[in-house]
Amino acid sequence: MYLGIDVHKRYAQVAVMDEAGKIVEEVRVENANLDELAQRYAGAQAVLEATSNYYHIHDTLSEHLDVTVAHPKKINQIADTDKKTDRVDAKELARMLRLNSVPESYVPTEEVREARALVRGRQTLVENRTKYANKVHGLLSDHGITEDVKPLTVEGRESLRGLSIPMPFDTLLESYLDLIESLTEEIQKLDETIEECAGSLKETQLLMTIPGVSYYTALTIYAELGGIDRFDGDKEVVSYVGLNPVIRESGDSRIEGGISKRGSGRVRWLLVQAANTAVHTSNDEYLSRFYDRLASRKNSQKAIVAAARKMLVSIYHMLDRGEAYDPPGVTA
Repeated sequence: MYLGIDVHKRYAQVAVMDEAGKIVEEVRVENANLDELAQRYAGAQAVLEATSNYYHIHDTLSEHLDVTVAHPKKINQIADTDKKTDRVDAKELARMLRLNSVPESYVPTEEVREARALVRGRQTLVENRTKYANKVHGLLSDHGITEDVKPLTVEGRESLRGLSIPMPFDTLLESYLDLIESLTEEIQKLDETIEECAGSLKETQLLMTIPGVSYYTALTIYAELGGIDRFDGDKEVVSYVGLNPVIRESGDSRIEGGISKRGSGRVRWLLVQAANTAVHTSNDEYLSRFYDRLASRKNSQKAIVAAARKMLVSIYHMLDRGEAYDPPGVTA
């Protein structure tokens, strides 16, 4: 039997298909009751899309079924239907599973999930703090206050609390500053947990031997890449992160454009920052020589992105071989 499971927030639409391609059952099941369905079809194959809440459902079903997780974007590109309803989607999933044509999505381990939750949670807190800092700047601008203030620093907040602006804007300012302070404290607490987590994993311990890679950068890279053995080589990792150049070929011409920017923008940004530190602060001879050679022919921005790409290639081989960072001419 082949089970196509279209998962929603509280329920799932399930289509059960037999070996001959005939639908033998269609049922809508509360997510909390999927375990009962899985037991009834124990040993069968099942497929569900990688939605926001699929981890728990995948784990529950996997106790009884052979579960495949489908890549949502890729499956929409190849699905053989123009209709979009729960029943149609469930049947299409079952059909593709029977034909062995499901584009699979990576299912991270519990360890990787925990790392992702930590670094993505921190990113959310930082984004919220930045939002309130921008509100402070907007409020000051509305009242003609143009002096340079830094609401993200202790000194900046103390200075802002000494300003005299009319009601109710003074109350709003105080609220924004309190929220920034609270979020800063939560970020610091989370940083301690992230540092502890990074120090406990062999993969992140290896990554932190790279000049310019902190515990947060190391854990983010590990969390977003997941198991390195799921990649066939360094080119696949570079493409996954979106640091691969876009190549356009036409006839005899070949034009290399900017990077594809697929995957995690946060990882790309962190790799570029790490490359900047390695080249300009940490005196990483390996990357510095590479950067200087490119910067003399191209602009510095292209050169640092290429250095970040080269660092990512090193990261792939480090994790693949279980080795610390030790390229030619560099002491880790």
